[in-house]
Amino acid sequence: MIKLIVINALIFIGATLGSWIFGYGPEQTMKWFVLPSNPTDFIYQVWGLVTYSFLHFGFWHVFWNMLMLYWFGQYVLNLFTEKRFLTIYLLGGIAGGALFVLAYNLFPALAGRNGYLIGASAAVLAIVIFIATYTPNAAIRIFFFTVKLWQVGLVMVLMDLVQLPNQNAATGNAGGMIAHLGGAAFGYAYAMQLKKGRDIGSWFEGLMDSIASIFKPKKKSPLKTVHKSKGRTSSSTTSSYRSKTSSDVKDNNQKKIDAILDKISKSGYDSLTKEEKDFLFKAGKE
Repeated sequence: MIKLIVINALIFIGATLGSWIFGYGPEQTMKWFVLPSNPTDFIYQVWGLVTYSFLHFGFWHVFWNMLMLYWFGQYVLNLFTEKRFLTIYLLGGIAGGALFVLAYNLFPALAGRNGYLIGASAAVLAIVIFIATYTPNAAIRIFFFTVKLWQVGLVMVLMDLVQLPNQNAATGNAGGMIAHLGGAAFGYAYAMQLKKGRDIGSWFEGLMDSIASIFKPKKKSPLKTVHKSKGRTSSSTTSSYRSKTSSDVKDNNQKKIDAILDKISKSGYDSLTKEEKDFLFKAGKE
């Protein structure tokens, strides 16, 4: 999560400084990485479906997005791995971008308009709605009030739904709000399917692993001396026993993790005992 925040911050600083150094506006620096709504432009800039969610205009734009990502990202990382966190972020951003492009080309209210999309809001809202759906009764402190995650998620979605009809198609942020809803819809669907035992993001995690493996240097196998030994059968038996024991431990740990996650989905994170929280934290580190 911290790496993701740093990447967003560095891209914003780099684009801002680059614009000042070369004497042109930030839009000139970012135009090759935004997400255009025009189908023709989109085809020639399809990578914008991913890159747009790492771009921001203005300090407060990036500040609030990264602050929200930090707050709610901690809840996700208490239960899941960094890989799943990144999957939710990226696929949430892609879902928001896809809905943005479709809306501009299908909704009569936006007909004949061309726009572009930047900002991590859709990806961040995917994180918020995911954890609000998966652990709806978990409590969060906002100033002097304690509220539940499902209440926070509901308010954020309703704010976009209420404001959307009042947005001017030419000068408003209708496209951005539509993208927010796309990210939120993905976060909700992912959490609901995960609670049913179906991981709809597993294919994406596999894709990320495949891409990462391309850049990893292949290790050369060291030379080994092979010799026969009278104790080979015994060694093989011991190895088999160790493997079986290790497998049993993993199975038991996974069963305990599943039981804890079921408890969280029913009663919230705060219902866990200290021992359960410690066990879940250690399991997430492995």
